[in-house]
Amino acid sequence: MASNSEFVQYIADQLGAAGQITYRKMFGEYGMYLDGKIFALVCDDQLFIKITEAGRKLRPELEEVPPYEGAKNYLLVEDIDDREALVELVTVTCAELPAPKPKKPKKEGKKKA
Repeated sequence: MASNSEFVQYIADQLGAAGQITYRKMFGEYGMYLDGKIFALVCDDQLFIKITEAGRKLRPELEEVPPYEGAKNYLLVEDIDDREALVELVTVTCAELPAPKPKKPKKEGKKKA
């Protein structure tokens, strides 16, 4: 079951205080980004945040499960209505994640004479 775009937008709205939140469709579900850094997936209308040491320390009660079959474990965040707790978790998580790699310039195709 694919995630509802209104659900994803609600999460983005909840996280507005953390920085620039964006999301995009990936394989029928959504990837969520903070200031260009991917930090979470939304699958089947559930929020899965990447696992970091800081995230585990802050929210040890969160279950670690894969967002889809064959994936690595993520933290499953079921209470998306507590804006303050959500922003704090995303902020400490993203502080530990590596910066996104710069995009390579697109190669131009050879033109025929």
